[in-house]
Amino acid sequence: MKFESTIGNEQYQIELDENLTQAQINQAEISFEVVHQHTKKLILRVGTKVYKVDNISVNGNEVNFSVNGTFYSANVKDEDELLLEKLGFSSNNQSSAGTLAAPMPGKVLELLVSENDEVEAGQPVLILEAMKMENELKAPAAGIVEKILVSENDNVEKKQPLLEITARG
Repeated sequence: MKFESTIGNEQYQIELDENLTQAQINQAEISFEVVHQHTKKLILRVGTKVYKVDNISVNGNEVNFSVNGTFYSANVKDEDELLLEKLGFSSNNQSSAGTLAAPMPGKVLELLVSENDEVEAGQPVLILEAMKMENELKAPAAGIVEKILVSENDNVEKKQPLLEITARG
């Protein structure tokens, strides 16, 4: 899996192996181990160093987290988004404005809204478990939840539409 991440002014080219035990970050080879601890928290072991990664939230391409108490905000693009960008297409379509799509493959743990509920942009609407972490997905727009396209315990693919919101107005 290939990713590009921007944290502040620093850009990182990242390639992860399928077992999630090896990474190549800007040409440097790194062995690591991820140990899930609690919701939105994990322990990352790199060699003999241990890092506490906490306060993890994902909203589209934006990932916010803290490492040993220091907060970071990263913009993360996957292989598909990088290819579209390279070809000159905008990759900033998490789907249409009122559709929430899965940012990664995972399992729907909890639906936080029901059809016909009124939501605000950025309001948590669904919990998606992916890579041993629980991710709080947020409404892409303010409006009414028109249709929920998944159920709790459903496995979903990346970019699969999860729910549709009709804008107010």
